[in-house]
This record gives sequence, C-alpha cells and structure tokens, in this order.
Amino acid sequence: MIKRLFPSPLLSATVFVFWLLMVGSVAAGQVLLALLLAIVMPLFAARLDREFARIGSLRLLPKMMLVVGWDIVISNIEVARRILGPESAITPDFIWVPLDIRNIHGIAALTSIITLTPGTVSAELSPDRRYLLVHCFNLKDADAAIAQIKRRYEAPLMEIFP
Repeated sequence: MIKRLFPSPLLSATVFVFWLLMVGSVAAGQVLLALLLAIVMPLFAARLDREFARIGSLRLLPKMMLVVGWDIVISNIEVARRILGPESAITPDFIWVPLDIRNIHGIAALTSIITLTPGTVSAELSPDRRYLLVHCFNLKDADAAIAQIKRRYEAPLMEIFP
C-alpha cells in the first residue's frame, strides 16, 4: 500500500520540501497542499515513458570537449566581428540538419552544443527525431554548415551515445 501511494519516496520528499520552501510558509493549508503534491506528482511521473541513457565509448569525449571549446571561442570572435561590421554582411538563415544519431540523449547533447556555440541555435526537432532545425546567424553555405555539424559534433556523439 505504501509503495503504491509513494512510488518514489525521495521524489515525494523533494516535492514536499521544495513546495514549502517556494511558498515560504508552513501554514496548515500549505502543508496539506505540499502533501497532496508529494503524493500526486510521483504517481504521474511513474507513468511517463522514460528512455534511459546508454553510454558507449568515452574515448572521444576529451577531444570533443576541446573541439567544442575551440568552436565557442572562434564563433564568439566571428559573431563579434559580424556585429561590429556592416549589417549587410550578415546572412541569417535556417537549415534542416538530417540526423543519423537516434539516441535522444545524444540528440539533446547535440542541440546543447549547437546552442552553446555563438551564432547557432537549435530551433526544433522533427517529431520523428530525424531532422534538427538550426538557425545560423551568418550562413554562407548550408551544405558546408550541415557537414561541419555532422562531422564535428554528431559523429563523436554517436560513439558516446550509441
């Protein structure tokens, strides 16, 4: 009975405590509401379809971190140069990047890397998870940008998240 009412005691306790911290009150009504949320929220969370992360080889992770760090520095310089230059030299556009990676955690890492790199933002993932819409601050060659994303980020992530 207890396990059925509290499928995740840690989550229930966390919800209870955080609710009371957020409202800043331990009035009877708030304690009852916190208790209700602590019971209901884990019940709904238990019904969610979860996809657990599968981690493959981490041997490319140090190199990838260096590549991403380098790309962030270079992109910062490029974006600053473009912003300080003539507006007519900026050519923003969207591209659809076809994805070979299927692991949702790898896709999440890819979208984060793209968004962390100045000048690009992950905008949308297609419902079938096969295409990623990316906004580029200054796009000269769509095919080259797609190839760079796939080579520098997606390929290593496919090894990390098989």
